[in-house]
Amino acid sequence: MTTRGRLVQENAQKNEPFERRVHISSPVGQPMRPALTVFASLMFFALFAPVAPALPAESLDEGMMFGGQWSDVNNTTTDLSNLTDLPAVVEVYTATWCENCVDVEHALDEVQEAGLLEQYHIHRAIGENQDPFGSEAIDARWNAKYGQNAPPAVVFNGSMKKSGSVTDEASLADEFTGLANTDLALGAGSTSFGWTPTSTNSGTVTWNLDIDAVHLENSTLNVTAWVVEASADFEEGSNGLGTYPHIVLDIVSLGSDLQGSVAIQIPEANDGDDLQVHLIYEIMPVAEEPTEDVSIEDSNDSESVPFLTTFTTITALLGAAWARSNNVNQTGRRDHRIQ
Repeated sequence: MTTRGRLVQENAQKNEPFERRVHISSPVGQPMRPALTVFASLMFFALFAPVAPALPAESLDEGMMFGGQWSDVNNTTTDLSNLTDLPAVVEVYTATWCENCVDVEHALDEVQEAGLLEQYHIHRAIGENQDPFGSEAIDARWNAKYGQNAPPAVVFNGSMKKSGSVTDEASLADEFTGLANTDLALGAGSTSFGWTPTSTNSGTVTWNLDIDAVHLENSTLNVTAWVVEASADFEEGSNGLGTYPHIVLDIVSLGSDLQGSVAIQIPEANDGDDLQVHLIYEIMPVAEEPTEDVSIEDSNDSESVPFLTTFTTITALLGAAWARSNNVNQTGRRDHRIQ
């Protein structure tokens, strides 16, 4: 080919569209565009895939809680109840910024109005800078007992945990009604509760639990007094409630005896004069000693396979596609030089 012929060919190639020039450089006629399309599709799926609905309530291996007898701290109270007549003890993990918590709490209010449960709201505190009602000690207890999670979460009688605000039933109130009606099978028995205030910030709790001894086999009993503020105002709460009810301020251990009397101190309320003392029993299974028959080889094998997240997998696919494109372009240029 003459010098003039080469110049004409080079000028013709420069005037061709960019897409055609990319096609020419690839010996197999495959541009980079399909690889980028695959990558874009994977990224869209990873970022915008629909969130799975909340799972049904899960059974916990944490024993059970029951009780719920209570008194205003300013009143002298005695109460005797059959174990079968007690409401469900419902712990609610919440926060003043949690919008989904509002739906959960309204549904619980509906069930409480039917006399089926007693609510105890535990506000997030660890690492929290927006909610003024939390206690780090109570938050740490939740994490240790039920695991770390974002609000909302609800635990019924210490034995069933419902996370999130999505339900597969007709309504959250219907699901909560079913959970509140779960029979703890406590059998015939009773509990007496008494509260006597001795000053503006102290008083004496008395109790007497009559329960079948079978429930205490291989288990420990923990008797507690929960100090609850009926409600407190916080207009800055971003979930819009403004007034926040059933706030747990303190949990005081009273011991492990079936009956007793203990003097306790009452913390200050966030606002108002609406503190209450509640009697709660916890029956916890005795932890079994771990067995020593553990296969170290199997444990090592299970840890030898790294876990790839969705983002890591996508990045690997992109890298492979990019490397393949570079290899194709380099091969095309070598073939062009040989021609």
